[in-house]
Amino acid sequence: MSLYDSIAELYDPWSVSVTEDVGFYVEEAERAGPPVVELAVGTGRIAVPTAAAGVRVIGIDSSPGMLEVCRRRGELAGVSELLDLRLGELESPPIDERVALVTCPFRSFLHLLDDESRLRALGAARELLLPGGRLAFDVFAPSSGDIADTHGRWLEREPGIFERANWDSQARTLTLSVRGEPGETSFVLAWLSNAEWRSLLEKAGFQVVGCYGWFDRRPYAGGEDTVWIARRPV
Repeated sequence: MSLYDSIAELYDPWSVSVTEDVGFYVEEAERAGPPVVELAVGTGRIAVPTAAAGVRVIGIDSSPGMLEVCRRRGELAGVSELLDLRLGELESPPIDERVALVTCPFRSFLHLLDDESRLRALGAARELLLPGGRLAFDVFAPSSGDIADTHGRWLEREPGIFERANWDSQARTLTLSVRGEPGETSFVLAWLSNAEWRSLLEKAGFQVVGCYGWFDRRPYAGGEDTVWIARRPV
């Protein structure tokens, strides 16, 4: 059982307003060409539009419930034949293919809580890439203002869907709880500085080719969100 299974039916209405990253990842997939690998594919928020653009997606997720929702979304969109969905973990994705692009959208690497697991996941992603292939992902580090505004409070994210953020600035962890009529869950995320992410990428054998402050590819100039593109050397 995954912590996401209990909110699989809640996930899409909870994240309905998150659309700013879709174009970025679809564009990267079109540039790379099929197939592409999406780690933590979830309910297909990125994968289904990518498939709709004609790019085959190998999607990995640890939640059977989320994958089932993704399958249904793919069927409704008429792109089932372009979605290859597999149950697996970030640190050991069940993939033999080698591709030009691996993505891990929507801050999913923050589920990795220590450097050992981060390096295993980054190393596994690197092994999936062809020489010169790219890894694209996004992460965040909260501002003090965001922590102060949200800590310990139940907030209505969408109608009938509530979330609570419990921040630990010393440990740099966020315990996020979500609840709504279909279900509820809690999970822990851990954040790093940009310098730490860059160091981990380099240790995992990547060359950093892009570090952006948003999905419009503006240069990172400080802020909460960071979008990374790293390359496996030829």
